[in-house]
Amino acid sequence: MAINSAGLQPGQGADEENKQLNTLPSDVVDVLSSVSLRCVNCSAVYPALEAGPSSSFAPRYRCECGGVLDVEMAFRLPKEQYSSARTQKDDPVFFDFDAGPEDAPSAGASWRQLFDERASAPPIWPISTDKQLLDASGVWRYRELILPAPEQYVVTRPEGNTGLYPVGIENCGPGRAGHRQIGLYAGLERFFLKHEGENPTGSFKDRGMTVGVTMALMMGAKAVACASTGNTSASLASYAAQAGLRGIVFLPAGNVAGGKLAQSLAYGATTVQIRGDFDDAMRLVEQVCNELGIYLLNSLNPFRVEGQKAIGFEVLQQLDWQAPDWLVLPAGNLGNTSAIGKAFRQAYQLGLISNMPRIASIQAAGANPFYRSFTQNFASYEPVQADTVATAIKIGNPVSYTRARRSIEESDGIVEQVSDDEILAAKAIIDRAGIGCEPASAATLAGARKLVARGVIKRDERVVGILTGNLLKDSKTGIPQEVGGTVVDATFDAVRKVLAE
Repeated sequence: MAINSAGLQPGQGADEENKQLNTLPSDVVDVLSSVSLRCVNCSAVYPALEAGPSSSFAPRYRCECGGVLDVEMAFRLPKEQYSSARTQKDDPVFFDFDAGPEDAPSAGASWRQLFDERASAPPIWPISTDKQLLDASGVWRYRELILPAPEQYVVTRPEGNTGLYPVGIENCGPGRAGHRQIGLYAGLERFFLKHEGENPTGSFKDRGMTVGVTMALMMGAKAVACASTGNTSASLASYAAQAGLRGIVFLPAGNVAGGKLAQSLAYGATTVQIRGDFDDAMRLVEQVCNELGIYLLNSLNPFRVEGQKAIGFEVLQQLDWQAPDWLVLPAGNLGNTSAIGKAFRQAYQLGLISNMPRIASIQAAGANPFYRSFTQNFASYEPVQADTVATAIKIGNPVSYTRARRSIEESDGIVEQVSDDEILAAKAIIDRAGIGCEPASAATLAGARKLVARGVIKRDERVVGILTGNLLKDSKTGIPQEVGGTVVDATFDAVRKVLAE
């Protein structure tokens, strides 16, 4: 009998898929029964495990009002942390989600101790236990604050643990004269670049995908899908393959860099190129997932966004829990702005840090609906027809707009736009410093430079910039046409002439 792209028999719809796949193990039910989903628009609350037809469970991605959802749960310190935490009577320890740091001063120290102990024990390969693998991950190290999934379901490579490079005029040490050029370009004395291109598939998307695919496995899914400009699809394809799930990716035809497309194909994902842009692909994948019972893994999925919080937690830990003044990052579908803002808020509430960093989201001028809304004090929002060389942020109607707006407002942040010329100029600086990044990542440096020039970011403030993707993701854009260097005869004189130029 033929099977369609979702792994369903002909005529089998979402109801049958839910009934077939979602008889959940008790350990999964125990975890997810304490998790809820809150609408960012109207504050309606839904259980993470929502009953579907025939006593099954169905994933929910939107509120009845159409708004996106946010994960809420009580945070629990593991038993070994009891002695150093101020506890209630509950077992394990619970801390109120809305509490400020004044309500949990000792809890903050206990959380820091827990995460620092996990980070200080480097794994010995091959890793022999699930716990060692989780502790080695720069996402699952913070599992109590992200998703306390049963260890046997976690799909990790592991991800995270990406470099935080000092590139400022003053904080760039000896032997890094090239890196200091980045600080000089930005006009910042204490500047760090966090390179998420060092993740397993070359982008920050792995942070969310490890959690999203883990949730898919916990929910009994057989297929996962996303719309993508390239990075999400590469990540989904890799993690789905590892988990033994079918990966399905929808891409805007002709608008995905070759390196990213190659990853999706190599990892075995069913790759569908849509005649349209990313927003068309997003609209279509949401419909396909709802109709065919496929588990959706775009940032519309609130659990995937939870994984991206780990970027914020890891930055804070790498800075010894001393929060920076600013965090600057590219802004496309706005999942990172949402997730990192939430991570900072939760870290502050739990007493992990004593002050909230401000967030600066940088959009390409040709794909700037968030920036346009910000300039109107978020009084209105209008999608745009996106057009930019930075294909990773070439999105005209970002799914996470409402969540990202909250992050900007809560952090007293800002949204800026930069031109393609500014992006490519910044990319050249990062590349020639020996770090390298894809074009969208360079929006971070271009935006930081612009905000320093405007006086929004002060020269002596401590600033962290996020590079979201690896240079090899889009190795052609912004590279001079004479790729491959100068061709000469195989003689010493010919080489000497070139070197003298």
